[in-house]
Parts: sequence; structure tokens; C-alpha cells
Amino acid sequence: MKKILLLSPLLLSLLLTACRNETPPTESELPGFREITTPAGTGGEPNLYVTADGQAYLSWVGYENDTTDAFYYAKWDDRGWGESVKVAQGNDWFVNWADFPSLVASSQAPGQLAAHWLQKSAGGTYDYDVRITQSLDGGTSWSSSFIPHTDGIAAEHGFVSMLPMPNGRIFAAWLDGRNSKGGHGHEGGHGQAGAMSLRTAEFDSSGQLFEEAELDARVCDCCQTDAALTENGLILVYRDRSEDEIRDIAVIRKENGQWQESQIINTDHWVIKGCPVNGPAIAAQGQSVAIAWYTAAENQPRVQLVFSEDGGKSFSAPIAVDDGAPIGRVDVVLKDDKTAIVSWLEEVGEGGEIRLAEIKQEGKLGESRTAATTGVSRQSGFPILEKLHGQLLLAWTSVAETESTVRSILIDL
Repeated sequence: MKKILLLSPLLLSLLLTACRNETPPTESELPGFREITTPAGTGGEPNLYVTADGQAYLSWVGYENDTTDAFYYAKWDDRGWGESVKVAQGNDWFVNWADFPSLVASSQAPGQLAAHWLQKSAGGTYDYDVRITQSLDGGTSWSSSFIPHTDGIAAEHGFVSMLPMPNGRIFAAWLDGRNSKGGHGHEGGHGQAGAMSLRTAEFDSSGQLFEEAELDARVCDCCQTDAALTENGLILVYRDRSEDEIRDIAVIRKENGQWQESQIINTDHWVIKGCPVNGPAIAAQGQSVAIAWYTAAENQPRVQLVFSEDGGKSFSAPIAVDDGAPIGRVDVVLKDDKTAIVSWLEEVGEGGEIRLAEIKQEGKLGESRTAATTGVSRQSGFPILEKLHGQLLLAWTSVAETESTVRSILIDL
């Protein structure tokens, strides 16, 4: 199996489980779960995107050989996944279990797709850029790639969230290491030169950049970001990092063209000197917002969820989601404006289970459901959850002894 680069160490409990052998995932025996064969060969790091009109895309990294990686996607055709389409490939990519490529499709401009991956920029282990390419003909041809960050510094840039906007542009947010260059290290942080920052920009179909901005000058080094659209505008969620190494979840909103002050959604007060590599997830529908995240504050691992009814201006008290032994790696969708479905990885014996729970504003409904069994090592990656035509669509990396691939299932709501 292709060797995958690693980021900062996880918590001690996660490190202990990372060296265990993974159990190959198996389809749940519960009714209402149906495996959908993917066209992925040897590879991993899946992602999903579903447009506003219900068109689904599965993307992943294909391991071509020991030196070359490629970015593929497949489109949903109501019978399952269509044929794989290669977007790009390279022998200088930064391929990582937690910081994986993505593909989005514009609802404003049919046929416009945008895809991103990470590509080495210099000789340092963590010197890499975000690369974005676009197609204006539904994936038949792709533009030359461009870089959304204009610093020109050989440093870490990644953990990208992309989202098509109503104005026809595509929004991108990423973690930016331009200020952390020098004293860079992944053992408990990114050195003393400066912190990772959260930056954003928009781009049009020609790749021209607009509204470049730094939103937060000090954020957690390698936790995923996520973004959604409410009736009021953009909302972006990420893991913050205080001077005292408190790494709780923050949101920042854009209303009437202006970014508002960021806010911590719940004071977990998780003090940790190394990045936990466990970002939050967000879903929005109208004014309703749901945010799920992992924390291990006070040495108590938890998956939690909050709701907002005002587009993310205020949030409910957190609701417990997990079953007592979570690894995290969360995702969330809204079933309706008052009900969320959360996915996460729960440790079970020597392996793990991808579990789902239905959460209303008053609390968790019934017992969790197991969607698939999997491993808990880094190579098993982050399961991705989306809603598709009244069902749930789940994709994850399946790791066997000699290779990994991408699997997906449809789940009845």
C-alpha cells in the first residue's frame, strides 16, 4: 500500500490506536443500508459534494504507483457511480490522510466544476501549495491550475473548504502557514515563528481572485475547516487556537459582504499543545445551522453538536452525540431544519465503527446506528456524509493489508 504522509501527532489515546491493524470494513447487517460500488481502484481520501439540485460527486486520490498520485471523480447517475474521470496527476503532490482534495460544482453555471489538491512547492516536508483547476464543460477539459494564496512563501497551505456562491464565484478557505515559516515543526505545533492563519478568497471561472482576506491570525495547525451558506450568507467553522493553547471550535460569518467577528460556539476549554487533527463539520438550511465536533477537554473524548436558528448568530447548548469511546472524524447533515444526522468514528475493541445518530434540538433520538466497521488508524481517514434524494450517502477509505480503496453506501433516513 502506498505510504501516506502524516501530520502532527494526535492525542496519546489516538496514537496508541493508530498502530493497530485495521479491520476491513463490512456492510452493516441492519436494513436500510445498501453498498454502492465505486470505480476507485487503489487509493483513498474520499470526498463528496452534492449540488443544490441533487447532483452528487465522489472524488478521491488514486495511487498510481510509488511516485505518482492522481485526482479522480465520479458522478452519480441514479443507478450508482459512473465511470471515473481523471482531473490531474503529479509526482510532487502532498498526499495526506486528513488533508484531502475536494471537488465542487456550481449551480449557477451548469458544467462549471472546481477541484483542488496539494502540491509541493519546495524541499521542506511541509512546503506545499493549494492548487485549483476548473472545468467549464462538465469535466471534459480542465484549466491550468492556479494558487489561491498570493504570499509566494514556501510553507504549508491546506485544509481547504470550497463552496459555490450565488454570485457565480467559488469561495475558498484554507489554513495558511506563511507566518509560521521558521522553527516549523509538527511535534506539538508549527514552531515559534508565528501561528497558522485562516485565509479566504473567491475566484471566478477564469481563475481571477477576489476578496482575499485573513480572517483569524492564530488557528489550530491542522484541523479541517468547513463552510456552508445560510439565508444570511456564508458561515465558516474551524478550530481556534489561543495563546494558552486552548483549541475550541469557532465560527465566523459573512453578512452583507462583510466578515463579522469570530465567536467560540462552546467553551470546551480543551488545552492541548499539539494539533488533534480533528476538525468540525457544518450543515445549514435556511436559518438553521448544525455544527458537530470532537473534543477531549478534561481527558474526556466527546462528539458534540449545537444548533442555531438564526443563521449562526447564537447557538444552543451542546448535545452529546457519541457512545462513550469516540475517535472523532465527524460529519453532519440536516435532515430538516430541526433535525441533524451526525457521523463519527467510535472505537470498538481493536477496531472502529462508523456510527450515525439522529439529533433533535432537545437531544439524541434513540440509539446510534453502525454504518460500517473500519479501522482507527490514520490510514482509515475521515468518513464523509452527505444527503442525497432523501437518503444518506456515506464514503470512506477501506484499508486492507496490502492496499486501500474507497467504498460508499446509501442509508435510508
